[in-house]
Order: sequence, then structure tokens, then C-alpha cells
Amino acid sequence: MTDTSSPMTYARYLALDSLLDCQQPQSSEDDEMLFIIIHQTKELWLKQIIRELRMANAQVASGALIPAYKGLARVSRIQAVMTLSWDILSTMTPSDYTRFRNVLGPSSGFQSDQFRTVEYLLGLKDKAFLKFQDDRPEARAAMAEALASPSLWDNAIAAAARAGFAIPAEVLERDFSQAYAPHTAVEDAFVQVYADPERHWDLYQLAEKLVDLDDAMAAWRHKHVLTVERIIGMKRGTGGTAGAAYLHSTLGKKAFPELWSLRTRL
Repeated sequence: MTDTSSPMTYARYLALDSLLDCQQPQSSEDDEMLFIIIHQTKELWLKQIIRELRMANAQVASGALIPAYKGLARVSRIQAVMTLSWDILSTMTPSDYTRFRNVLGPSSGFQSDQFRTVEYLLGLKDKAFLKFQDDRPEARAAMAEALASPSLWDNAIAAAARAGFAIPAEVLERDFSQAYAPHTAVEDAFVQVYADPERHWDLYQLAEKLVDLDDAMAAWRHKHVLTVERIIGMKRGTGGTAGAAYLHSTLGKKAFPELWSLRTRL
């Protein structure tokens, strides 16, 4: 029997009472609420990105390249929304932030396990970030799994190998927990894909979806740097990082390096 005494409501379906109780400012400053909501919203979007990337990664690994396009396109659009959110945060002035910055203590977005998991899923592997989750075993385990598993780029390269391109075993059978190093054979393979897109349409479209992700990530990083500089200048970050100086060092990161370098050869 279906219980009709308590029909579903909007608030119950979205667990609004719990959701709207998650904002717990540690000061009396009005701008702290904005700061919390911006970062909590980003974490919700990161949760969805991780879900989409895991699904797309499994599809690419199984050879279902075309079905993977939907999730990858969705991720790049979510990334665009996240980038726009920096404009909202930048309405907070340096004076506003200074009034409550002390309540953050050593906490920092640098410690976001979901952001690092996204990087790992894309192929940007760095195990040094695991240590920030020693007090959160489930989060650390999710990161460790993504770190040790083939990334989206690893599986895209394997798909190229299955299509007949000459990819050496040292690339296909590498230690996936280590940072990926660009390889000439991978670039050669995708140069051929781009040289004849009609023949290799599924790989060509996959590659362009991946470039969209890298492009969107670069835009997000750039806007992050500008927002941080606008609010705290070149002061050190709350988590002990070099702040904007550290963020500047990340601007050149690319998850799919050969898809960028091949363009010079076309």
C-alpha cells in the first residue's frame, strides 16, 4: 500500500530544512553568509561533476565514446556556472573579508577533496593532496580510488589504441597513480585523428569535448586568481599556501596536453 497521508512536497523532496540549516556563520558579519553559500554551492556542483565524470570515464573505457559526450558536455557547462560565481564573490570587498577572515583558521579551498578528485578523474594526479583528508576516511578513500584508477585521458588514449593507433605499452600500462607525462606517440595518434576527422569521428568529437573541459578549467582557475587578488592581494592563503602566487602556478595545468600541442602541427 502506498502511504498517501504524507504526499511528497517540494521541501521534503529537496530536504530543504536540512539544506538551509547547513550555513553556520562563525561571525556576525553579513558577508560571511555569502562566502559560505558560494563555497557550498561549488561543492554541490563538484559532486555532480564527479558523478558525470565517473560515468563518462566508464563509457570511454568500455568503448562507448558517443554516449560519453553528453556527460562531458554537461560538465563543461557546470564549469562555466562555477566560473561565473566568482563574480558574485567579488562583490565582497577586502574590508568585508578582513572582518571575518580570522574565523576560517587554517581552513582553505585548497583542502577540497572533491576538487582534487575531479583533477584526478581528469588526469591531474598528485598524491600529496591525500594528507588533507586524514580526518575524513571516506573522502580520502574516494580520492585514493580516483588517484589509482585510469583517468579520463588514460581511457581516451586506450580508446585510440583500440582504434588501431600505435600507442606503446609504457603508456597503456603505466602506474596510473603517477602524474601523466606527455608522449610523442599519443600526439602522433591524435594528429592523425584531427587530420581526418570524418574517418575518426568518435575520437575526434571525444577529443574536442576533452579540450572543452581543459578550457573551462583554465577559465575557472584564471577567474579564481583574479578574485583572490581583488580581495586579499598577494597575502598568504588561510590554509598556509602562497595565496594568489600559488594559484598563478596552477594556470598552466592541462589534463590533456597532447590535444593542445598537436594544434601546432596541423
